Amino acid sequence: MFRKTIFAISILCLLTALYTNYFIAKNESLPIVAIANYGSHASLDATISGFKDQMQMEGFAENQNIRYEIADVGFDPHLISQMLINLKAKNPKAILVMTTPIAQAAKGKIHDIPLIYTAITDPIEAGLIKDQYKSDGNITGSSDKQDLKAFLKFSQSILPEARRVGLLYATSEANDNALVNMMKTSASDFNMSVIAVPLEQARDAQIRMKEFKNKVDFIYVGTSGPIQPTLPVISAEALKMYIPVFNVEVQAVKNGLALASFGIDYTTVGRNAAKLAADVLRGQKISDMTPLYPTSEDHCGVINKKLAIKLGITIPPNIEIVE
Repeated sequence: MFRKTIFAISILCLLTALYTNYFIAKNESLPIVAIANYGSHASLDATISGFKDQMQMEGFAENQNIRYEIADVGFDPHLISQMLINLKAKNPKAILVMTTPIAQAAKGKIHDIPLIYTAITDPIEAGLIKDQYKSDGNITGSSDKQDLKAFLKFSQSILPEARRVGLLYATSEANDNALVNMMKTSASDFNMSVIAVPLEQARDAQIRMKEFKNKVDFIYVGTSGPIQPTLPVISAEALKMYIPVFNVEVQAVKNGLALASFGIDYTTVGRNAAKLAADVLRGQKISDMTPLYPTSEDHCGVINKKLAIKLGITIPPNIEIVE
């Protein structure tokens, strides 16, 4: 009896090993889409989630007929080059390049693999494409360009007397420079001014925030890769000065880090990128693919009730409330 039991266990282990080896071999033979990310935060995580969901809808199911190789550099620009070298060595059919620093580096280094950028505010300003609706070389993509006029209208529905917008921007980030210029252009239509404070190092966020004291009516935090990780610091310092913070994505409002948000649904940004990646896998030339941008329907607004009470702000009707 004991020998039969041992024999049965041995057969089971052998079958398990054979199945595992078969599964690994099958998985490794699947075509690869690489995802090169700058780091993990809510909007980028949502972008990847939307990308994967749409890829499945396009007929590319993870570990069935497609495999992902995902890497990030923890927001350390010095690691970007090595990450791209490692991902390229996997021989992917396409690479999703997320945020401006990653996309810029990839465009400079990789010319024989289709590149799909995403979470990029202004791909022209970033030097990725030359025409808003035309791919360039081996790169096209999905922008997260926000309708700032719609945002400012939303902000004034909450703060009717607001006339001064504060912005922290990373001096090394093309996305941030584009945001400052776009915000100034949009703000002029509302008779608003923009106070833009440069940030060279994330560790200086607390000090630089003090420059907004008594100078702005609210602070806006956009999609910036260097700035978003400092949001807890921005939120804490702004609260000390009783300055409301508006963020580009909803999760910060839910987490109590921002009073309100009117921004892009980042799952949609990821879905747009997936539509392009799926076409690449079907054999379409990237030169024939039109870059995609969010529509007005891709924006949503939400406000944090507890922060509104703390800041003495009356919540207007028809805005989604987070308790």
